[in-house]
Formats: sequence, C-alpha cells, structure tokens
Amino acid sequence: MAQTTPAPIALKIDRAEGIYLFDELGNSYLDLISGISVSSLGHQHPSVVQAIKDQVDKHMHIMVYGEVIHDTPAQFSALLAKQLPEPLKTVYFVNSGSEAIDAAMKLAKRITGRASFVAQDLAYHGSGQGPLSLMNDPYFTQRYRPLLNNIYYIKQNDLVDIAQLPANGVAAVIVELIQAERGAWVANEAYIKALRTYCDNTGTLLIFDEIQTGVFRTGTFAAFESYGVIPDMLVLGKAVGGGMPLACLIASPEHMRFFTDRPILGHITTFGGHPVTCAAGLASLKVLSQQVNSYQIAEKEGLFRELLQHPLIVHVQGKGLLLACHLDPRIEIIAFNQRLLAEGIFTDWFLFNQNAIRIAPPLIIEMEQIRHACGVILKVLDRYSF
Repeated sequence: MAQTTPAPIALKIDRAEGIYLFDELGNSYLDLISGISVSSLGHQHPSVVQAIKDQVDKHMHIMVYGEVIHDTPAQFSALLAKQLPEPLKTVYFVNSGSEAIDAAMKLAKRITGRASFVAQDLAYHGSGQGPLSLMNDPYFTQRYRPLLNNIYYIKQNDLVDIAQLPANGVAAVIVELIQAERGAWVANEAYIKALRTYCDNTGTLLIFDEIQTGVFRTGTFAAFESYGVIPDMLVLGKAVGGGMPLACLIASPEHMRFFTDRPILGHITTFGGHPVTCAAGLASLKVLSQQVNSYQIAEKEGLFRELLQHPLIVHVQGKGLLLACHLDPRIEIIAFNQRLLAEGIFTDWFLFNQNAIRIAPPLIIEMEQIRHACGVILKVLDRYSF
C-alpha cells in the first residue's frame, strides 16, 4: 500500500467496537477521532452492520449513477432532504468529500457562467485538483501547479476582506463553518451573514463545506442551522456514510437540473450512491436523527472544556464534538500523540496546526470515558518540564 507520510501511525487494528479500537494483541485504544469525524455511532453499530448485510443479500453495484432506481439511495435522499430547509432538497451522491466539492465547483460554474471562486485562508476542501485550487498553503500546492486561476482568499471572520471582494465574476464562495484543519476555528455569525449578503448582491453562490461538521457533529444536523443563514449548496461527507465511503452535494432542484442538459451527464460517477454505502448511511442517519438528543453533545463539549485545563494547554477551540486542544508550542505534537497512544488514547493532529490535538470522538462517547481520556491527556502533559 502506498504511504502518504514518511512516518505513519502504523498501529495494526484487528477489530473495533463502540468507541474502542483493538490491536492484534488485544490492547484497547479509546478512539478520540472517529476516523476523522466519520464513525459518529462508533464502530460496528448493530443497526448499520445489519443494514449493510441486508443490502448485500439483495444486490450490490448494478449500473452507474442515476440510470436505474435503487430503493436505498432514494430513501436516503428523502431522509437527508427532510433534515434541511428549502431550497436544499436535491441530493447528488459521490464517493468522497473531495469529489463533492469538485462537483459543487462545476455546478457553480455551470449555473453562473463564471470561473472565479472565493475561499478562506488555511482552508482544506480535499485533494483533487479542483479542491486543491482552493487551498492557499504553498507547501501542499506548489508541486501540483498549475491549478485553477482566479481564486480570491479571505481570512475567516474578517469583514474587511469581504468588503474588498470583486463585485463581478465570482461563481461561488466556499467556506467551512469550522476550519477543521486549522485547529477547529469557528466562524462567527456576523462574518457568515456578511458572506450571504455579498453573494445575494453579486449573484454569487454560497457553498458550505460541512464535510466534517455535518450530520450532528456540532449538535444540529448541519452547523449552519445556528447561523440563521441558508447556503445555495451544502456539501456533506465523512459521517454521512455511517462508516462507509460516501459524500454528497445538496442543492435546489432548479440548480441541480443544470447537470442534466447541455451537456447531458454534466457530472457522472460510477459508484456514487452505491446501494451498500447508502444503506449504511441511511441506517446511521435514522439512529442519529432519532437519538441525537440523548447523546448530549453540548454537555460533552462542556465537559471536555472543563477538564482540559493545564498550564501547557493554551485553549480549546471548536464546537460540539469537533474540538482542538491547542498545546504549548514547545510540545512536538506527533511525539505527544505517540505518548497518548502508549497510554491507550488514539488521536491525531491537524494539517495547518502543529500545536493541537484533534478531539472528535464518536458521538456516543460517555461522560466517564471523556473523564478518562482527559485524565490521560493531563497525565501525559504533567511529564513535560520546560
């Protein structure tokens, strides 16, 4: 298998259950990252596993996207649309968040006839060449140029940057409501409302990348619900597949029709909307939508914030169960995570922040498990002396 870093975690996982991973020797690791915000119901949730088995017994892949009718993707689309306000009622399934962003960019260009985009400084939207064009960190982009031109970058929560955007020619503004890879930095309401106003005034589309924040990660189905702003397009991924590879672009029926004509097959995918992945996503969403209040996401966020107090903890950023614990910059983060792993805590770092650990556990994590995880983090921090 190809490697993408010179020093991967290289923990050999034999099985997983609930919020725990188990290696081949039977050692357990409390999972604080859910496969990067994927496994919201934990591992091997019985409803999801059974739905996958039931679908496999019926059929797997039949035909490329949209050509035949599968009950499972159709039911899943309906349940997703039910969670969202007008006009976000039409779902296009793909395989990954990066693909969904690329589809959103294509659709925005098709609708508006424009080719420029606005993205945030230190944004991460995926590794395909379209999403990569939205990233302004030269370390990750310079060896893949030329990428798309005419990308305007704005700083999160900077109203002056918005005021300086061009009045014409922008197809879409694409933003993360929580800049996850920056270290879970949250957009404020004034900023998001200013972006909505800019888009309304200039005929620009507003796209929310909720690949990490969507599907109840912050407490509501979509993080944008707490802003009083509705986007023109919504991108979901990660948790939407219930542990299987799945993502989707959601827009109005009027906008999505641009993919059907001049040219036909304006966007096409072989495996998007695969019946087995949609079965997993549908089962997961049914459980989450019915039981999410019992998971006490706000209370769990509060407990993490209450317990993660230490001279070497600078602050905790984020919302719900998408958090970043920012540490003293003298701590080498990968080595720190290895120390946590040795104590049975599995976590990770961020692409654009080398001083924070990722805290995005399964939503089913219990209060006592949070206390244990935080206790281990503090114990490891106590061993540092500067």
